[in-house]
Amino acid sequence: MPDMDMDMTMSDHGSHDMMMHGGHMMHMGNLKRKFWVSLILTIPVIIMSPMMGVNLPFQITSHPWTDLLVAILGTIIFVYGGAPFFSGAKGELASKKPAMMTLIAMGISVAFIYSIYAVVANQVLHLPGHVMDFFWELVTLIDIMLLGHWIEMDTVMNAGSALDRLAKLLPSDAHLISDDTITEVPIKQLQLDDTVEIRAGEKVPADGTIIDGTSHVNESMLTGEARPVKKAPNDTVIGGAINGDGTLRVKVTGTGDSGYLAQVMKLVQTAQNSKSAKENTADRVAGLLFYAALTVAIVAFISWLLIDNLAIALSIAVTVLVIACPHALGLAIPLVVARSTAIAASHGLLIAHRDVLETVPDLRYVLMDKTGTLTEGNFTVHETHSVSDLDDQRVLQLMASLESGSSHPLAVGILEQAQQAQLDLLSVTDSQQQTGVGLTGTIDGQAYQIVSPGYVEKAQLAHPHFSLERLLQTGDTVSFLVQNDQILGYVAQGDTIKPSAVTLITQLKQQRLIPVMMTGDNAQSAQKVAQQLGIDHVHAGLLPEDKEQLVRHYQQDHAKVMMVGDGVNDAPSLARADIGVAIGSGTEVAISSADIILVRSDPHSIIEFLTLARQTNRKMTQNLWWGAGYNIITIPLAAGILAPWGFMLNPMVGAVVMSLSTIIVAINAMTLKDEEHTA
Repeated sequence: MPDMDMDMTMSDHGSHDMMMHGGHMMHMGNLKRKFWVSLILTIPVIIMSPMMGVNLPFQITSHPWTDLLVAILGTIIFVYGGAPFFSGAKGELASKKPAMMTLIAMGISVAFIYSIYAVVANQVLHLPGHVMDFFWELVTLIDIMLLGHWIEMDTVMNAGSALDRLAKLLPSDAHLISDDTITEVPIKQLQLDDTVEIRAGEKVPADGTIIDGTSHVNESMLTGEARPVKKAPNDTVIGGAINGDGTLRVKVTGTGDSGYLAQVMKLVQTAQNSKSAKENTADRVAGLLFYAALTVAIVAFISWLLIDNLAIALSIAVTVLVIACPHALGLAIPLVVARSTAIAASHGLLIAHRDVLETVPDLRYVLMDKTGTLTEGNFTVHETHSVSDLDDQRVLQLMASLESGSSHPLAVGILEQAQQAQLDLLSVTDSQQQTGVGLTGTIDGQAYQIVSPGYVEKAQLAHPHFSLERLLQTGDTVSFLVQNDQILGYVAQGDTIKPSAVTLITQLKQQRLIPVMMTGDNAQSAQKVAQQLGIDHVHAGLLPEDKEQLVRHYQQDHAKVMMVGDGVNDAPSLARADIGVAIGSGTEVAISSADIILVRSDPHSIIEFLTLARQTNRKMTQNLWWGAGYNIITIPLAAGILAPWGFMLNPMVGAVVMSLSTIIVAINAMTLKDEEHTA
């Protein structure tokens, strides 16, 4: 994988150096430096400036030069320490979306301008009476805002830490084999079809196919598979996995953008950059808060100016502007999603469209394809039988030859049986799939078909030597060899139910979800599997378009439907469902029709996704309530609604509360964990 590709991803997700604020890129190093410099300059200001007009015992405020020195230090802190907020405000105003940075910039600007006026009035114009300045409040406010943003940025960047670990999985070098010599080269120099050697304990440098050697490979950080997987020649390995105690020689099949890890990073990046309904709502509320805060600040200023004096009115207006910053609300959803998608990716749950996370609480039906989802998809031939003048072996040979170019599970079962019987495959021409019919091809000038029981029944291809109904009652999946509408023979195959499928159905029912099984297989075979799993809703003999129509059917009355399929044959129904889940896709992650991609062919991954989605929604809701509720409660308090009872907030306290609200939202997002893997 090229360095540039990984570097771009790193900078977008999890870099600890920078973060966007109001269209302005804030650098972590600059922010830390600004905080410490401002804090050091604040110490003499605190010593020489009264707090809210009250002289503390340790303060030196009686000398004329103290006001001028405080003004100089306050101006430096205002310009230097306040620079990130002014830059952010500029970005917000340029995009016509004034929000948090604009409010902060307005608050500190009002406090600074009035404080400069106070110094001029007291020391230059010598106006009667003493005009109180706000330098103490101004500098402490800027310090607290800088500290709050520093802590918040650090927390935000940690939200993508799981994704950071994915990005760091690839080694820097690889052992390239060329002309029987091994040289160490940077992985960015690897090309397709190169051969590399992977020694014991080393990381796999790129996706590839094993051409020599056996070992156990740990893919847990990529697929969530807890145990090391045994690998032998012709097996595939994923870049970033860790080799066990064997030495492997691998032919490179994926580098750069074509590698599995790069595709995972792109999927997560796309998911994190998209916006969901809750986030759009939060954005609108955050935007409205700016105008609400500005209105309340103006009304409070005028009201307190009439009730008390200019200094009190100004202090309250600044406090309202600062405390009303909608930053916590703006971060409420993105932080949770960044954490959720990163956790999911590290456990083989790839979220392509994150808006579906919010659909899970309303889910009612879970529609599942049988073969490969609930069953292993590893078919074993139970019976080969000829009903013509051909012998059984010839029927198997013809069918295996026709299936030689197919990777369908039924084809694999037939080919394995032919290999065990040591049958030679025949040359096939004009081979093609026919929707609703099966497979056709020509051998030795003779046209043949392999068809399903559904086609036999529909075309009424009856045969005196067997009963179709009795044959299907065994629960096996039957494929027929046909020539000129005459059945020549058949192969009956059996599939096994996945060990975790029973648990899946039980837990779906516990969550008050209705499991529905769909299959292109015959009804008898489907019912046999359904009875073993405890599924009440079964639909058999379906074509891909039939499954899509079933999804529509279950979506009636606004019911939310999840469809789980293999991502290829089930593409129409995956696209139609409210949540499309492609299961068992392995390293082929670029499936446009699926919302969620489960790398492992394990039904329990569906429960893991539902659990994580519900946790994510819970965190989203908590953060939204905290972000919005904080503003609803604190804005009236800042405006002085409790002043008659002696309770007032000053700008410094407002800044502390605002910063704490943002940090609490960030920490709440960071507590999101995948319980399925941490339990």
